[in-house]
Amino acid sequence: MLADNKFLRGNGDCRNTYFYRKSQVIYDLTFHFAHKYLHSYKDRTLDQMIQAARSGKQNFVEGMSDGVTSTEMQIKLLNVGKSSLLELREDFEDYIRTRKLSLWDETHERYSNMVTYCKYHNDLSDYQPFFEIWDDEELANVALTLIHQTDRMLHSFIRKLEDQFVQTGGLREAMTKARIEARKAAPR
Repeated sequence: MLADNKFLRGNGDCRNTYFYRKSQVIYDLTFHFAHKYLHSYKDRTLDQMIQAARSGKQNFVEGMSDGVTSTEMQIKLLNVGKSSLLELREDFEDYIRTRKLSLWDETHERYSNMVTYCKYHNDLSDYQPFFEIWDDEELANVALTLIHQTDRMLHSFIRKLEDQFVQTGGLREAMTKARIEARKAAPR
């Protein structure tokens, strides 16, 4: 809610949101994974995966920044970032399938622990020590879990933005309201 006749929403800093923090982990994990397991001269997927991970993270930054003045741009850019991560998800799934690795699901013995770990750990420092320990199957499944969780968070966050917009309106309405309130409060 806007207070003291202010009409700008927030400060645009997304660094404390869980979806941004997870997207940092996804980017760094993808960067490490791609350089370790994909051949830089023979596989264009290396650059595509890194760019999809980067696009997700960077669009979250831009979307939250633009959200200070435009809910429309915020939703659009957050959705672009979300779409980039879904593209990355396809690349990780393709990697697992084409190399005949296991895609961990509810039936896999490590699935539940992985999901729980990813749910409660949102920072790069929680994952970086494992980058050299986990193999490609483990890294890919952790990346997929983080992407899934980030997607769910973004879905909820975008719904919240929609509801907030319906309740409070956009920038133009907030500016008009602030001006009217300032006029009412001004001495005559």
